[in-house]
Amino acid sequence: MASSPMASSIPSPRPNLLFRRLRGLRSPGEFAAVIRRAGREIGERVSCDARYIGRVEAGEIRCPNYAYERVFLHMFPGRTLTDLGFTPRSAVRGRGARAGSQAPASHTTIQLYESSPSGPFGPEMHECDPYELQSHEESDVRRRAFMSGTATVAAASLGPFGLAEPSPAVAAAQRGSRAGEAEVSAVEEAVRKIRLLDDRHGADGLYRRASAPLRTAYALLDAGTSRQSTADRLHAGAGELAISVGWLAHDSGRFDDARSHYAEALATARMTADPALEAHAFCNTAFLARDSGRPREAVRASQAATRAARHLSSPRLLSLLALREAGGWAGLGDRPGCEQALTRAHALFDRGPCDADPEWMTFYGPAELEGLEAQCWSALGDWERAARHARRAAGVASAQTPQFTRNIALYTAELADDLARAGRPDEAATAGLRVLGLLDEVQSSRIQAMLATTARVLLPHRRASGVCGFLERHASLPRAV
Repeated sequence: MASSPMASSIPSPRPNLLFRRLRGLRSPGEFAAVIRRAGREIGERVSCDARYIGRVEAGEIRCPNYAYERVFLHMFPGRTLTDLGFTPRSAVRGRGARAGSQAPASHTTIQLYESSPSGPFGPEMHECDPYELQSHEESDVRRRAFMSGTATVAAASLGPFGLAEPSPAVAAAQRGSRAGEAEVSAVEEAVRKIRLLDDRHGADGLYRRASAPLRTAYALLDAGTSRQSTADRLHAGAGELAISVGWLAHDSGRFDDARSHYAEALATARMTADPALEAHAFCNTAFLARDSGRPREAVRASQAATRAARHLSSPRLLSLLALREAGGWAGLGDRPGCEQALTRAHALFDRGPCDADPEWMTFYGPAELEGLEAQCWSALGDWERAARHARRAAGVASAQTPQFTRNIALYTAELADDLARAGRPDEAATAGLRVLGLLDEVQSSRIQAMLATTARVLLPHRRASGVCGFLERHASLPRAV
């Protein structure tokens, strides 16, 4: 397929190895904190985080904006941007960069797309840097242009996730106003849209597209709001969006990215004293820790989430957090601890839903309760019990929420694996074939990894009824490249 002229003009990024060496043994998050602290020393406010460090080291940010330049030169006296591994400013912007182009210069340019619109969710978004505004004069005009441009970025980058023209948010963006009700509503709608698309299709096809709205949400925070109530909503929306994007990274196997996004949400919650956002961030951190093979951290994070949620008056939230804790205990092989947490989860769940339940918990119903309990028994090696709960989860999900294809596929994949390990290969193959039939609608690395594991377990039983058919069909799946 021929690429667009815009795409062909973008050089392939080269990793910035010099900058990576300057980071040394510090993590990207730790180095970002050092940069923010250095900025405060000279009166520069830079919103540096681990993702920014990663993009610099990957070569996606060829030259920092002027604020970052001042901070970097303060941190490393006597060095130039070139000494830090960046491309000279004249080569990427300004008169030198425009010598061969007839395009008129603009005060602020943010490239949002790298190709023409394609795919089921709209255009492929360019990994643009919200801090990297391409201007050609250093003055206060630059900062004002950034402030007025942020709402425009919101209108563009949130579009595939629920912001469409003509809308109040787009109108506000065109007026160049500060973030207001329309922009906050756009962020909140992006969160809802991402969750809905994930439930239906899985995370793999969404993660890259969801990163741009997240950057926009934090840029809107930097732009400021006129009312404290609007600022509170925007902080909460940005934090929830960070968790949603983190979950897409988590479910598609990008654990380091997920950890960074969850930490960002937790920092936002702590800065604004938002216990609901803090509980959500710790809840997802616990789930990630369990999946990353850190069960003790999963227990601690679940308990921290429970402390944050103590006064939120939501039994269903406390029930889910008890299940997260149960998963940690199961990973540690602590059956009594797991059983106690499961008992608590069921008792809290049976108290029913209420108005205080967070909006993001709409996924947590009887099917998810059964599915998470199945995972606990699976971790403890009780395959028969795990299969019983997984079967219930898949049945309830199919009957009550048939539109959430990803969840049905997940519970059925769990069932297939549990049945295979329980010594029931024919039933496992039948369940596995049902999952394969859903993969046209679902893109999830988690589910594909579960099927691959099940196939390996079933390989010695390939002569059993139905197993050969499952193995052949699984082997014919296109492999990720």
